[in-house]
Amino acid sequence: MKSENVEILIVGAGPAGSVAAALLRQQGRRVLVIEREQFPRFSIGESLLPQSMAYLEQAGMLQAVVEAGFQFKNGAAFMRDGCYTDFDFRDKHTPGWGTTYQVQRADFDHVLAKEAERFGAEIRYRHEVLDIALGAAAEGGARVTVKAPDGAVYQVDAGFILDASGFGRILPRLLKLETPSNFPVRGAIFTHVEDGIRDKGFDRNKIRVTVHPRHCNVWFWTIPFAGGRCSQGVVAETDFLDQYQGTPTERLQAIIAEEPSLRELLSNAQWDTPARQIVGYSANVARLWGEGYALLGNAGEFLDPVFSSGVTIAFKSASLAVAALERQLNGETVDWQADYGVPLRRGVDTFRAFVESWYAGGFQKIIFHQDKQPDVRRMISAILAGYAWDQTNPLVKETPRRLAALEALCTPA
Repeated sequence: MKSENVEILIVGAGPAGSVAAALLRQQGRRVLVIEREQFPRFSIGESLLPQSMAYLEQAGMLQAVVEAGFQFKNGAAFMRDGCYTDFDFRDKHTPGWGTTYQVQRADFDHVLAKEAERFGAEIRYRHEVLDIALGAAAEGGARVTVKAPDGAVYQVDAGFILDASGFGRILPRLLKLETPSNFPVRGAIFTHVEDGIRDKGFDRNKIRVTVHPRHCNVWFWTIPFAGGRCSQGVVAETDFLDQYQGTPTERLQAIIAEEPSLRELLSNAQWDTPARQIVGYSANVARLWGEGYALLGNAGEFLDPVFSSGVTIAFKSASLAVAALERQLNGETVDWQADYGVPLRRGVDTFRAFVESWYAGGFQKIIFHQDKQPDVRRMISAILAGYAWDQTNPLVKETPRRLAALEALCTPA
């Protein structure tokens, strides 16, 4: 069997993998990326958060993203029972980027992958990782078995592995690191449409999240793209989704018909792309790192799409992991739990508390309350913009307690 050596192997060329590859190449490291799909390929998770822009800037990819012509985004809007509220991410507690983009991920991910290649990373598309044996390489690294597009199988001895395989979750599956998520099993039905939106009050610069009129734990996303298209989806527990019959497109249309404002907003839409469904996407792992490897982005943990945190967490994980890995490769002793696991989970846990509060209805009471204090609005805006690691924000430092206090204040006597 053919064998080769590489300093760092990255599994997956999505946002986490591409940013990690670019950062490592800037440090002069030899990087090989194994990607199962052929880019461009469809992916969900199209509404970026402004915090992401700092990591794109760090990776040297910002200009390519800016020049790609994606839909500008400056905030998030929420609709429930005819009540509308929105947040402008430029008005937030935390300094930093306040704008970003809404992207068709097939194009966005391809832009990032091409940038990683521009920096000198090798990406092998349609190559599939079959097995990873940690500690099996000659110098204690990992021996990775890979299948090429022509069916040929070969081995790669890697000094370190970054698993950015997303929902493929290669290392968690092979090493049995997966643990149950504490979230109920939810599903999403989604598609892209020619939206035909004529409502002059509709702000295409913001994602719109619409709550189902009878179920606070059922919600819709509407993500406008450049060129008059949008991503449209619904998220609910699987028991709710299973009530609807027909194709995924028919089921999505039937659920949308129950929400008056969204039904009207999309009344001229052309449903030209068959809808898809994913179920049970929330995932967790026992640990985010181990001897010779680290898990990036969705390969480690995926919470929920409601606050569009996935790509931001992916970028944050890549930045933290590469910084720790560079120190290790330079001969320093690295405490991966202190330098990677703990700081990454700190922000993830902030998002988690907001997700839990959203589905329980508490955070909805807060954001739809008519008398929001300006400083509280800015704290919320910062977290919705992705700044979930900013310890100067009281809603980050003591998230559950502060959210509970705000909910109590916003609950009618």
